[in-house]
Amino acid sequence: MALIEGKKAPDFSLMNEKEEVVKLADFKGQNVILYFYPKDMTPGCTTEACDFRDKHEDFSKLNAVVLGISPDEAKRHIKFIDKHGLPFSLLVDEDHAVAEAYGVWVLKKMYGREYMGIERSTFLIDTEGNLIKAWRKVRVKNHIEEVYTYLAEWEAKQ
Repeated sequence: MALIEGKKAPDFSLMNEKEEVVKLADFKGQNVILYFYPKDMTPGCTTEACDFRDKHEDFSKLNAVVLGISPDEAKRHIKFIDKHGLPFSLLVDEDHAVAEAYGVWVLKKMYGREYMGIERSTFLIDTEGNLIKAWRKVRVKNHIEEVYTYLAEWEAKQ
């Protein structure tokens, strides 16, 4: 299924760091910033998570929740959250089914080696569960500001 802006975002049901089931449908009535990242405790992923942390209150004022998704297990997510004081949930996608549904489980290349992994991506989903914006192949620097600016402008039009 191709993701199309303006159409329903793929629903999901994943465990969070507390091993509670979290579904996209749980957030009806709120905007959702869903970001996929490769691995807890790595430099780029840490910077991205801390940037979302630092902007968390601003996103909340725009009726938005932040959810991170990676293939890491819940215990690793807990360590990551605790170490960096993350005020949002990280979801466990060990079998990468949700990453596949969003088209971010891709063939990657590093140092001449090919492997499957997460393509750093962010999806903005509106209060009705529709995809309103997708950022793929994200570069961490200034990304969170770009997401915030887009959401603020979109909210102002509603």
